[in-house]
Amino acid sequence: MITCRSCNSKLSFPFLSLGNSPISNAYLSKDDLVRMEPYYPLDVYVCPECFLVQIPEYGRADEIFSQDYAYFSSYSKTWLDHCQNYVEMMVKKFGYNSSSFVIEIASNDGYLLQYFLEKGIPVLGVEPSGSVAEAAKQKGISTDVTFFTQEYAENLQKEGKLPDLIIGNNVLAHVPNINDFVAGLKIALSENGIITMEFPHVLRLLEKKQFDTIYHEHYSYYSLGPVIELFKRHGLIIFDVEELKTHGGSIRIYASHSGCLHKVSENVTKIIEIEKKAGIYSLDTYNSFATQVYKIKRDLLSLLFEIKNNGNKIVGYGAPAKGNTLLNYCGIRSDLLDYTVDISPHKQGKFLPGTHLPIYSPDKIRMDRPDFILILPWNIKDEIICQCSYIREWGGRFIVPIPEPEVIDEF
Repeated sequence: MITCRSCNSKLSFPFLSLGNSPISNAYLSKDDLVRMEPYYPLDVYVCPECFLVQIPEYGRADEIFSQDYAYFSSYSKTWLDHCQNYVEMMVKKFGYNSSSFVIEIASNDGYLLQYFLEKGIPVLGVEPSGSVAEAAKQKGISTDVTFFTQEYAENLQKEGKLPDLIIGNNVLAHVPNINDFVAGLKIALSENGIITMEFPHVLRLLEKKQFDTIYHEHYSYYSLGPVIELFKRHGLIIFDVEELKTHGGSIRIYASHSGCLHKVSENVTKIIEIEKKAGIYSLDTYNSFATQVYKIKRDLLSLLFEIKNNGNKIVGYGAPAKGNTLLNYCGIRSDLLDYTVDISPHKQGKFLPGTHLPIYSPDKIRMDRPDFILILPWNIKDEIICQCSYIREWGGRFIVPIPEPEVIDEF
């Protein structure tokens, strides 16, 4: 029996099945191509009690976020600008200084903590993947190479290293045991400390048909209501929330110990009401989502077939996890997409999981002059279109697959 990872209620049946898929960030070497590649069901459930959207834990977190994890956060200027703006805002709003202590969970390559460090604010990263943690250490960011758990938080408490600010950007979705994780937040947080967490908003996932953001590394998909209940269960209160444009539409929560002086903002009630009106707390909303996903698949394949039948060359831009869900679910292989490119040198020279499409440097686009570029990380499409605007020299065009397959020829 499958049960909800938050409230332990029984989960009856998935509202969306994306078939069997490999782990999205498990990029392959040339030698890997002749070895068996594991596939797991990509079935999505919603809890009928707390309405947490989730997938079962098929891929273990310690296997997914391994020593050779290939996702480095610092290769998107859009994302770095977002993080720098966050640091400026938090310092101004809450007065963090050289006497403060900041911890980021899933700190990756130091993409965010570097901006606190520039201001002389002591930081500590907690990052389970050795590859990206090493990059952070090279920037001078102290990093514990481990998962954040209740046990880890207890050790912090024993050492008297309680942070004034705990940050978690796009980490809550990656945690299989969320009750242990949030219990750890409660233990680790200083008496008057603040927690901020950012995560993609289920409301936007449904509204903008972002089914490709579903993959095995994302165990859960959050709306505000389930997060409030989860944090409340462990003695934490969410006192404010903001809507963000990142990752196709996210929210940032602010939390503290229950009973602290922070007044609960009207933003919390406002977002809950928006979610209610959108049907986030109705099973019917989820049950109708699959039909929309199936149509996107058909429309995208029809578009690609038409383009290829007219003798055009199509390549991809980006090698994000979401792109691997899209390509594997739609069955897009080398007969439709010649290859993809990515700005990260850690992905170049490797192959996409499942489809086995090769990943090259973006320079290959200028050399090959393809007719169309399929933008896989559509959440930063503006950045990519700007970077590749030179394709207008030969009449090249872009394809954006989400929320509806669209050809962009004016840029």
